[in-house]
Amino acid sequence: MVTAVVLVRTERERVQEAAQAMLGIEGVTEVYSVTGPYDLVVMVRIPNFERLAEIVPEKLAQTPGVARTETMVAFRMYSNYDLDRIWSQGFE
Repeated sequence: MVTAVVLVRTERERVQEAAQAMLGIEGVTEVYSVTGPYDLVVMVRIPNFERLAEIVPEKLAQTPGVARTETMVAFRMYSNYDLDRIWSQGFE
């Protein structure tokens, strides 16, 4: 599994529109509206690295309202969250 963090700058009035559109892209798991020099942080989780070359420049960067993207690929994940427990809530 490949995880990428994509930092996105949008046109001022189009943050929410861009975020909603990105949620419809396969591989995008979360979109966060944030403070600072970027408007959105997009989490992409995909089975192989080759898909990233399709998702970021061909889909995320082409989303209406997106002005610029910067991508970071994760080497490892460290977490305090028990993701199996979170995803299984309600199935007990």
